[in-house]
Amino acid sequence: MSRHPDFVPQGVIPAVLLPFQNDLSIDEPSFRAHLRDVATVQGLSAITINAHSTEVASCTRDEQARVMEIAGEEVGGKLPIIHGVWADGSLEAARIARQAQAGGASALLVFPPGPFTMGQSAEMALAHFKTIADASDLPMILFQYPLATGQGYPSPTLERLFDEVPTIRAIKDWTQTVPHHESQIRALQGRARPINVLSTNSAWLLSSLVLGCNGLLSGSGSVIADLQARLYRAVKANDLAEARRLNDRIYPTARVFYADPFVDMHNRMKEALVLLGKLPRAVVRPPLVKISDAEIARIRDGLIEAGLLDARTAQGRNAA
Repeated sequence: MSRHPDFVPQGVIPAVLLPFQNDLSIDEPSFRAHLRDVATVQGLSAITINAHSTEVASCTRDEQARVMEIAGEEVGGKLPIIHGVWADGSLEAARIARQAQAGGASALLVFPPGPFTMGQSAEMALAHFKTIADASDLPMILFQYPLATGQGYPSPTLERLFDEVPTIRAIKDWTQTVPHHESQIRALQGRARPINVLSTNSAWLLSSLVLGCNGLLSGSGSVIADLQARLYRAVKANDLAEARRLNDRIYPTARVFYADPFVDMHNRMKEALVLLGKLPRAVVRPPLVKISDAEIARIRDGLIEAGLLDARTAQGRNAA
């Protein structure tokens, strides 16, 4: 049963990281500390677990349930929890949805099935979402991938999904071209039953937010949730000067987090939290591997440029 039954997906929603021990098991004490740290930020609407940022693809069914349990214990009374639904098959997606609702989640973030890279139809997408909706009445956030991946949903498919699956309440929009992104924001938030657009374009967040997104759902919120919340408030208040000032601080972190290869973004965020003294280690599970010392140095420089890390403190940690 949801702890926040009236939750509507909108506003500033960090996707937290999942720390691991050196033996690749979940580092539960560090995860608890990370959850508490992120949840102290003022202006958040929810947090997201069991998503890209928590390396969900490498987590077992039992581990995903444990992640939900820990998140519920640490922050569930304060913030709604959005639970990712990562599955290639609809029956498994439905099982995850039931488990998430039973664990106290307030919404579901539904990733596109992997087989859609080989082609999809509107009927396939409808079958997937209706199977999940039959298993859980939680509000769903549709994760809209770039169309070029094959896993993004074309506009006619989106329209049918929104018309026929009323529990879809928002999309996490990874549309990477500004005109398409803007047209989706205008079309979806202007519907008779509005669909909130949550930006996931964290590499160009200010540009995305000024187009009118009703929120953001971002892995980099695991590191810079406060800056993102302040940026969102400034944009909503039409305070362009403050928004640009905050964006100037966010930009150095976006530059290093979202460098190539893109898949290492959350790997880099873990290293950032180590540099900030908020995680004891930055362990990732294969096929990800630890990034190089040279890249860690670039992350350190980005944090200093953003005003998040004192240069002298950084030098001391480097020497240690």
